[in-house]
Amino acid sequence: MEVWDLRRLLLLRELADRGRLSDVAAALSYSPSAVSQQLAVLEKESGTALLEPSGRGVRLTAAGELLVEHARHLLASGDAARADLARLMASDGELRGRMRFGTLQSAAQRLIIPVVQRLQGEHPLLRFELREHEFEAAIPELRLGGLDVVISDEYDGQARPRPEGTATTVLLEEPLLVLLPSRHRLARPAKPVALADLAAEPWVASARGTGHHAAVLAHCRALGGFDPDLRHLTNDAMTQIEAVRSLGAVGLLPRLALPTRTSGVAARPIAEGSVRRRLFAVTRVGPRPPALDLVLRELSAQAAARQ
Repeated sequence: MEVWDLRRLLLLRELADRGRLSDVAAALSYSPSAVSQQLAVLEKESGTALLEPSGRGVRLTAAGELLVEHARHLLASGDAARADLARLMASDGELRGRMRFGTLQSAAQRLIIPVVQRLQGEHPLLRFELREHEFEAAIPELRLGGLDVVISDEYDGQARPRPEGTATTVLLEEPLLVLLPSRHRLARPAKPVALADLAAEPWVASARGTGHHAAVLAHCRALGGFDPDLRHLTNDAMTQIEAVRSLGAVGLLPRLALPTRTSGVAARPIAEGSVRRRLFAVTRVGPRPPALDLVLRELSAQAAARQ
């Protein structure tokens, strides 16, 4: 019998959890044929059939089900071994290894980069890697072991799923603010602005399919009673702010996404009620290396200082 590749075992586990090859492929950004090829190699390594036809798809055989249970233990043991090794290597007080972040823009700018800047000087043997990821793409990469921590967000009424095998730590909660051009009729005096009074305005939001886009749409409907004219769509917060400043759009952004100085733009509370965003960190369940524990503590401290 060949030595098993842990990433192929992970694909088999994902198939057991998700049910369809196409869902595994979509979640992990593979092609369905690539997933099928890797699972075929795993069958060869195992010396027995792990999948069998079922309607238009496949299902696990008894051997496949058995191997999935062992795969769960092997993958967990791999994480535990890495954590134990990291603790041993840190016994002299010096942290080593890699810390890979998948994050969104505002968290990268306001939380992660300040934390990494500080820790780089204190732990020069610890390598930090930062990648901008949407939640849906980052979580499979986290489960595959390609990321160590994912920072994402969710809005009132738009809760993110809590995938099996992951742990979530809330870092901060903050209100969404109405963004207006400073010359807008409702920007002065500085007081809460009713969404209902912005029904005829052009709006800017993140792209369709994002949590921010869904939140803007949902809260304009629920609090203001209208469908916003989402004329400008961009995931870049600075571009959203520029659309407000220069194009006369209005929008909703959390405080953390705003620069320290927002010349030409007014940020006001929502008059109909508070709408909040939660920023959270997601890690794999199981033993954590000392570097990850340190990073989570520092992120929580940095987030607390921003509230």
